[in-house]
Amino acid sequence: MHPKVMDLTLGRTHALLAALGHPERKLPPVIHLAGTNGKGSTQAMIRAGLEGAGKTVHAYTSPHLARFHERIRLAGTLIGEDALTDVLDRCVVATGGGQITYFEATTCAAFVAFSETPADYLLLETGLGGRFDTTNVVDKPALTVITPISIDHTQFLGETLREIAGEKAGIIKRGVPCVVGPQPDEAMEVIEATAAKIGAPLIAQGQHWHVYTERGRLIFQDENGLLDLPLPALIGAHQIDNAGAALAALRALGMDEHACEAAMTNATWPARMQRLKSGPLVEAAGTAELWLDGGHNPAAGDAIAKVLANLPPRPTHLICGMLNTKDITGFLRPLASQATSLHAVSIPDEINTLPASETARYARDVGLETATAPDVADAIKQITADTPQARILICGSLYLAGNVLRANG
Repeated sequence: MHPKVMDLTLGRTHALLAALGHPERKLPPVIHLAGTNGKGSTQAMIRAGLEGAGKTVHAYTSPHLARFHERIRLAGTLIGEDALTDVLDRCVVATGGGQITYFEATTCAAFVAFSETPADYLLLETGLGGRFDTTNVVDKPALTVITPISIDHTQFLGETLREIAGEKAGIIKRGVPCVVGPQPDEAMEVIEATAAKIGAPLIAQGQHWHVYTERGRLIFQDENGLLDLPLPALIGAHQIDNAGAALAALRALGMDEHACEAAMTNATWPARMQRLKSGPLVEAAGTAELWLDGGHNPAAGDAIAKVLANLPPRPTHLICGMLNTKDITGFLRPLASQATSLHAVSIPDEINTLPASETARYARDVGLETATAPDVADAIKQITADTPQARILICGSLYLAGNVLRANG
């Protein structure tokens, strides 16, 4: 049913939603998120905060890691098999044999599920871009959020930060407040111009709210006052900015300090500098530390490198597999100063994987000692044979991360 050429358009989505009885008009208040990096982490913290305040929350994310069901969370629980089958079947029937993309069909199925299950809020994450993203069919969300924008998906969103920011800013709606995380100047100029043109109030970092750490605590300040909170449960300096955006969103929704503290302490988000602590791969690693991250663009590489630099010293070895559509050099360059070596793997069952030999070539070009391995388990075996006390980070792709989580049980 997928069109031969992927084109970003809302026409097919609107047609399918109309055939389904417009479920997008029957949703609880929507918080719509776009951005290049940090969408998932920010959403996880907002959800933890809302749930900490006793609210029931739907959540839509992509891609999934281990199971498709992860994309659709109904009132706090992943969608069940029978319910998922039902809404997907209804979407297939409603297309009437016409063309529809995978993401369009599954997003419309999610809207049906969300519209038929009561909840207080729906956290809705864009898949690609914003302006023509399939999720961008809600006319009046309660709030929009734009996390940091950087260069990615240039084949669809444009070659420059201004072009990409223009696509992301497409989720901004007339009269709807928009929380904005830290942005490059070019991106911020586009966001501000878009908001001014349609009369959307901005709640921007550095202007309307500030976030920083002090004495092992997170400090957030806006026009409503100061919050002194625990550091985020999600690891990394970059999570401070994500936490700030989540807190700004919670304050805009009228949540209290208890909700804000829950956002910091209760959020979980797999494959974002996640320490794996049990499972077959962990057992195979022995005394080595095993970490997992799905970041795959230059901004993510920089963020991961900063996390590694602040961990207790250990010989650090990377296991990396990437898609052939990514900026491989941009991702690996900041990691070269933090790692002893890189073992390249191909991503299993992924047609767009970069061959392990090619990943290794890019890694050598940025100064990393390299090797290839047939899979992650073999790479772990190779590394720990020489360095039993290694810190091993598996990285480069959410698709690889999902494969690892499945292999690790």
